[in-house]
Amino acid sequence: MTNHYGFHEISGLRRKKGYNDKTKVSEVRDPMSQSILIVDDEVQVLEILSSFLEREGFQIMTAQTGSEALEITVEKKPSLVLLDWMLPGMNGIDVCRELRKVSNAGIIMVTARTEEMDKILGLEVGADDYITKPFSLRELLARIRSVLRRIEEHHPTVQPMQRGDLLISEVECRVWKRDKEIPLTPTEFKLLVTLAAKPGIVYSRLQLLQAALEDDILNDERTVDAHISRLRKKIEDNPSKPTYIQTVYGFGYRFGDGQ
Repeated sequence: MTNHYGFHEISGLRRKKGYNDKTKVSEVRDPMSQSILIVDDEVQVLEILSSFLEREGFQIMTAQTGSEALEITVEKKPSLVLLDWMLPGMNGIDVCRELRKVSNAGIIMVTARTEEMDKILGLEVGADDYITKPFSLRELLARIRSVLRRIEEHHPTVQPMQRGDLLISEVECRVWKRDKEIPLTPTEFKLLVTLAAKPGIVYSRLQLLQAALEDDILNDERTVDAHISRLRKKIEDNPSKPTYIQTVYGFGYRFGDGQ
């Protein structure tokens, strides 16, 4: 059954008693659990999603505005942000763009927009994934776990990789160009490491989807293009004439020497 808030309720899920719009951080059951910031201006949505995700073992934080979300992200450093597109004042796209300036947390955009360009826009400003309304809570959980796996299931090598002007540290999940650090999302970092580990090797979009986004069957190959476009803007001197991430027309992408 789909309610008017745009997602399917699961049988047995009940509203939490004592919830109010001033609630910021839910009680932590497991201090080692991952944390999720839910950003939505609808109190009932926050109640239902918080209750469901807490049952799944997550520490939950909530915000009803973009400015509140930014403040909590800086202070609490959530593992993932579940961000509604339609927010009062600063919309979800603007919030996502600002979040990327202060955090490398996973970001999932929640939207009723189904046009491909809207989804691409969300990815290009920094989201790792998107989910369109209506959706089931089980689908949402699968997407959350998938994004978090990209962050957690990374097996770094000890020595940093030097590729042209880029220094890539898998241990620290950090990238520098000419001694200036470049903030990347978990997905962008995984794509960069996959390509940079084997310069000159051509990867198809499907191979990159499988290698960098792992077993996330909920994405399609066009998602890779959006992430690559955003990554180029961060690491290339001239994104329109890339020297690191090069397009091999008809095949996919390869990593160049930066020259």
